[in-house]
Amino acid sequence: MSSATKADKKAAVDAAAWMFNIVTSVGIILVNKALMATYGFRFATTLTGLHFATTTMLTLVFRWLGYIQPTNLPVSEILKFVLFANFSIVGMNISLMWNSVGFYQIAKLSMIPVSCFLEVVLDQVRYSRDTKLSIVVVLLGVAFCTVTDVSVNFKGFLAACIAVWSTALQQYYVHYLQRKYSIGSFNLLGHTAPVQATSLLIVGPFLDYMFTGERVDAYQYSTTSVAFLIVSCTIAVGTNLSQFICIGRFTAVSFQVIGHMKTILVLTLGFVFFGKEGLNLQVVLGMVVAVMGMIWYGNASSKPGGKERISYSSQSNKSLKQESLLESTEQEDKV
Repeated sequence: MSSATKADKKAAVDAAAWMFNIVTSVGIILVNKALMATYGFRFATTLTGLHFATTTMLTLVFRWLGYIQPTNLPVSEILKFVLFANFSIVGMNISLMWNSVGFYQIAKLSMIPVSCFLEVVLDQVRYSRDTKLSIVVVLLGVAFCTVTDVSVNFKGFLAACIAVWSTALQQYYVHYLQRKYSIGSFNLLGHTAPVQATSLLIVGPFLDYMFTGERVDAYQYSTTSVAFLIVSCTIAVGTNLSQFICIGRFTAVSFQVIGHMKTILVLTLGFVFFGKEGLNLQVVLGMVVAVMGMIWYGNASSKPGGKERISYSSQSNKSLKQESLLESTEQEDKV
């Protein structure tokens, strides 16, 4: 296969991975919004545990079918990853509860510079001037769209800090584990999802009761609400898998920057399906600026020197790991 053909195939798979993530992420946000706002199922942590339980069942099916090959991942690495991931989930919920919506959005935006910091310090990644400026443009555009009232208190600020750093570490770790142990997205998800599901389903009901004052076992389930739960869990499998695929193929920073396309789509679909309240010139301009910044980032970071790792262990180890990871990625493409 020629290098041009390989490059075309990679570009097509990359685009498919992004679309897969955007569609599933936007879909699950809309479904969960209906589930919580319309049907009163406000148990976010327990719902996330159900998402990972469904994902666990899918990985078991894939392993049984032979799409996931047995791999080894140290228990210590799994536990560290689950710790970051669970702190991210709980921290985000607490941050939203204790902070204004405006400060919550600012905290989410700060994940990009934190992820950049982790890559610079831990991976010795260097960004070009254009890449840095494009990130700033994306941040400004999304801020125009989403940040309105901004008020903060100490405990809310602390919760936001924990949420931001744990989320950035979790996403960095997805890329780090795939690169270090040469395992694909399916395999990594197969290792981490069962532990996350177990831990969240154990602590989730207690946390949800603390946040909402309601018990998940006392919720009045109906046929429609159960149907929405099933749809939410089904879409979540794609969301979890596509996140691992995208971060594995790219980096946490790229995932965050391009991922703000989901914010734009959620806003747009919200105006379409739930009314045009809040739609104004500032929001529209913010969307346009953010999209332009994303396009600029994609172009700048793909150029030579736009984003590069200036030191790595050894070129031979890098080649071997990339070759092994490419095999895992080809398995994912087939699935």
